[in-house]
Amino acid sequence: MPPRPFTPKVLTANDLLQGDAVWLDRNGQWTRHHSEALLIEDEGSAQLHLLDAEARGHEVVGPYLADAKPGRKGPEPAIRREAFRTAGPSNYPHGKQETA
Repeated sequence: MPPRPFTPKVLTANDLLQGDAVWLDRNGQWTRHHSEALLIEDEGSAQLHLLDAEARGHEVVGPYLADAKPGRKGPEPAIRREAFRTAGPSNYPHGKQETA
């Protein structure tokens, strides 16, 4: 069976101190807005960004590559789980949940 073709990704993790979902932006910084994330379109770059994020354990925990697709205002989640994460924790009615 041939390998699956690479699909666009964003690099996501959780902020070490606050626990919020964060995404790597074009400048190598973490943002709390999925639409500001860097859309990675080749596998080599994706793996390099992931290795870098794993070395930044003083900033984030659990980095991984998530499927995404281009959108009019920036990357959009390609799967439901990631769309849910963009709204923030669901166990309290403030922050991102309040404005969603």
